[in-house]
Amino acid sequence: QLQLVESGGGLVQPGGSLRLSCAASGFTLDYYAISWFRQAPGKEREGVSCISSGGGIMNYVDSVKGRFTISRDNAKNTVYLQMNSLKPEDTAVYYCAARRIAGYCSVYTVSFYNYWGQGTQVTVSS
Repeated sequence: QLQLVESGGGLVQPGGSLRLSCAASGFTLDYYAISWFRQAPGKEREGVSCISSGGGIMNYVDSVKGRFTISRDNAKNTVYLQMNSLKPEDTAVYYCAARRIAGYCSVYTVSFYNYWGQGTQVTVSS
């Protein structure tokens, strides 16, 4: 069974950092583009960052550029999202998503991805 599991969320003060992990089971992530999305209460799910299967392409939405870094460790079958300088507006449930494709990732399009994790809550508050 193909499964993505996010972890690393929690409560952090403004300006703090968290590292989210997206671990795959039942399949290898080597051939999959991965994206992080987030959804705040009452809002639509929005893209945050994506990385291509080989790691050569990384995209970020403007609101997180310079603060978030996506990376992948295919040997560990895991993708990470390092989040620094967190702001209250970063509060949301964060999801990772996967699609088997080479040389491309989409940071904006929810429907582009076939597989989704269950999400991990990130709360930025003092």
